[in-house]
Amino acid sequence: MKNPMALTLYDTMAREKRPFVPKDPARVTMYVCGPTVYNYAHIGNARPVVVFDVLFRLLRHIYGEDAVVYAANVTDVDDKINKKAAEEGVAIDVITQRYLDIYNHDMSVLGALRPTHQPRATQTMDAIIAMIGELVRNNAAYAAEGHVLFNTQAYADYGKLSRQPLEDMIAGARVDVAPYKQHPADFVLWKPSKENEPVWESPWGPGRPGWHIECSAMIEKTLGLPIDIHGGGIDLLFPHHENEMAQGVCAGHDHSRGYANYWMHNGFLNMAAEKMSKSLGNVALVHDLIGQAPGEALRWALLVGHYRAPLEWTGELIEQSKKALDRLYGALRRASEVEAEEVAPPPAFLAALEDDLNTPAAFAELFALGTALETATGKGRARAKGELLAAANLLGFLHGDPEAWFQAGVTDELRDRVEALIAQRREARAAKDWATADRIRDELTALNIEVMDGPSGATWRIREST
Repeated sequence: MKNPMALTLYDTMAREKRPFVPKDPARVTMYVCGPTVYNYAHIGNARPVVVFDVLFRLLRHIYGEDAVVYAANVTDVDDKINKKAAEEGVAIDVITQRYLDIYNHDMSVLGALRPTHQPRATQTMDAIIAMIGELVRNNAAYAAEGHVLFNTQAYADYGKLSRQPLEDMIAGARVDVAPYKQHPADFVLWKPSKENEPVWESPWGPGRPGWHIECSAMIEKTLGLPIDIHGGGIDLLFPHHENEMAQGVCAGHDHSRGYANYWMHNGFLNMAAEKMSKSLGNVALVHDLIGQAPGEALRWALLVGHYRAPLEWTGELIEQSKKALDRLYGALRRASEVEAEEVAPPPAFLAALEDDLNTPAAFAELFALGTALETATGKGRARAKGELLAAANLLGFLHGDPEAWFQAGVTDELRDRVEALIAQRREARAAKDWATADRIRDELTALNIEVMDGPSGATWRIREST
């Protein structure tokens, strides 16, 4: 185990950075709210995935790969899913499985490791119904007109996480003012299913769960309470996380056991200074973006700012991220003959990450390591290359072949043309027709192709961005 006491994380509940001390260093638990699977994920959805993937990687580095248990749920019960299935005339699970598969593929292209567990609401229904039953028995919930509602007045700390006055919370949640509610802030745990909606039997009648209770039950079933870290986007702070915590705590008889020891939230991702949302129509889908730019460049763009700050998403940001990686891959390419020494990431790099995932500072260290590789001599090059790779790999970068990186995006048509020109140039050189050989080289240069002549013949690559 590496120096665990060095890691500090910003805790939303405390509103400050705190040294990270897990409940059990042999079993560090983390939960992050995952996708609702009815459509392609947009790049805003990908930000928490990539941010908490970095934390997952860091925790595995500190405590050991087998010591970290990471769960990210799948919401597969939702009105939007029902609507999509009805529109296509297919079963609901056809929709959810299709978009879950796409989601997992797209996130893997962004370099995200698969969570240890990916629990699904539909596969956790017994635990959901059992937790609602506990809440009713503890007088923290009540049944009314086929619904079961959480009694917010039974939990004295309701609002502690988001720190909002109750009146603001009611307004912010846009809650339904239903006659069967004991208090306007009370929220649904169980509700009757409408026609053609999924339905499950329960002690309170046939129906389906509310959104918030799903996460609480999945956390308790998959990880046990309390968990070490609960993550998600800042948009989930209220009502989702506030309600989640209230349910999870009140389902147990001992409120002191707590729910999550550290709450972490990433900032909004904005397009043209507006929060990205499907309702605004300013959505950039990950599925489209990975066809337009390398996954690593998109990952870099998502991490270039501090995770707690808002991030402005632009085409320029993607291009700058690509150029940043060109610089690092270029250093590796120029050291292609060097066998990297197996070393740990350097202390300065780790210190940046351990300071509440300060990825901008970590990126600065990567550039310094790239420069160190470029300037190293002798045996020092092997160590310098090893340090660059170790640091970058921990962040989820530089896993690819440098030559493949610089030829990414080359069309088959361009590849065929370049190969044909190189063959013609080889023939011209063999015939000592230097004028033709130089003309072909100029033609290749105009195509942004760099030709390298070596003992085994000529190789080529796309010129690096400057």
